Amino acid sequence: MKAQCLWHETSPEPCLELPALEGRQSADVIVVGAGITGLSTALHLAEAGTSVALIEAGEIPSGGSGRNVGLVNAGLWIPPDDICKALGERDGERANAILSEAPSEVFALIERHGIECQATRTGTLHLAHNAKGEQELSRRVEQFQQRGAPVELLEEEACWRKVGTRQIRRALLDRRAGTLNPAAYTRGMARAAVAAGASLFTQSPALGIAREGDAWRVTTPQGSVVASQVVLATNAYSEEDWNQVRRHFFPGCFFQVASAPLPDALAGDILPERQGAWDTRLVLSSMRRDAEGRLILGSLGRGEGRPAAYLRCWADRIQRHYFPQLGKVDWECHWTGKIAFTPDHTLRLFEPAPGILAATGYNGRGITTGTVVGKGFARYLTQDDDSQLPLPIRSSKPIPAKPLWSSVYEGGFTLYHAGQCLRVLI
Repeated sequence: MKAQCLWHETSPEPCLELPALEGRQSADVIVVGAGITGLSTALHLAEAGTSVALIEAGEIPSGGSGRNVGLVNAGLWIPPDDICKALGERDGERANAILSEAPSEVFALIERHGIECQATRTGTLHLAHNAKGEQELSRRVEQFQQRGAPVELLEEEACWRKVGTRQIRRALLDRRAGTLNPAAYTRGMARAAVAAGASLFTQSPALGIAREGDAWRVTTPQGSVVASQVVLATNAYSEEDWNQVRRHFFPGCFFQVASAPLPDALAGDILPERQGAWDTRLVLSSMRRDAEGRLILGSLGRGEGRPAAYLRCWADRIQRHYFPQLGKVDWECHWTGKIAFTPDHTLRLFEPAPGILAATGYNGRGITTGTVVGKGFARYLTQDDDSQLPLPIRSSKPIPAKPLWSSVYEGGFTLYHAGQCLRVLI
């Protein structure tokens, strides 16, 4: 089982050959980070006629934007009423409304720019793994339907036909959602941004940012760029001391394991409409099939550095529980990406300093949230209008005891997975 990201290897969109930043450059806006948020910002700024320079420490994609599950989900991680409790009624319903339409924004962008990312629009499935999970899904369905969302609770036979396992009796089908290859989506957005006139630079890590008159200068190993506005779109990969974003989330990981391609004669009844799915466990399991029929399982926690036998044992345990009809599965590869978590499971949009915008805390909803936030940032920077953002831009307090949050989460994930491997938990 190889340690490599499946999405990078199977992306229909090629990796762009882009230069490193050299010498002294200038632009109207600097974007730091070429993930989905940064690329959406750069693309929409360029389409509005604003000069933008985007710098990325590695290639595109390097971080979580190309390593996630590829679910095009609506909303945030927590249900709508909980969002209102966390953010207040006004801001909560604003976030609910804008992020409800986020999958449509993603699919419209894919169509407009001809991005080849193996997108499906058959929805996603939230699977109740026990009676408590069934109650949670009923609560979510009621809240979504009160807001007019096209969701339904599938039960018994209807559920089994969609999922392909009788271990799940109920599932929430969200017809707004879908799936894609996240690396291909990110590369396609980069291609569109370049075509629109944005300047993209790779292998150009930002070493620091400093005030220069009325503008900001961002320095890289071989050059620098100056602009009046800066967008920090580094999210879960904000690690440098100068980057204030790192104080406003705590990092977690999500690992995935992919099988070799499975023929339809063997696996055709498993997620036959290619919905992406995840269950209601506290430490969830995700599952989907890619365009070539692979079964892809994932869960919260770090896969990097784990023995292959450990990951294989975990994947076997989940597969045999949900899909025993497959028999012994040949697991082909595994990879890990980072997630920016916040204690209340809601995002942060803020200004670390005048002229600098930042976003973080997507809590595992990066494809849709990042796309919408990037579009909203572009409108805010060009028209001083934040109405397209899920939340108004406001001050954000650093997360206290951040290392403790990360340690507790990762430790809990590891113990849970060990219990699954030892057949104590499922």
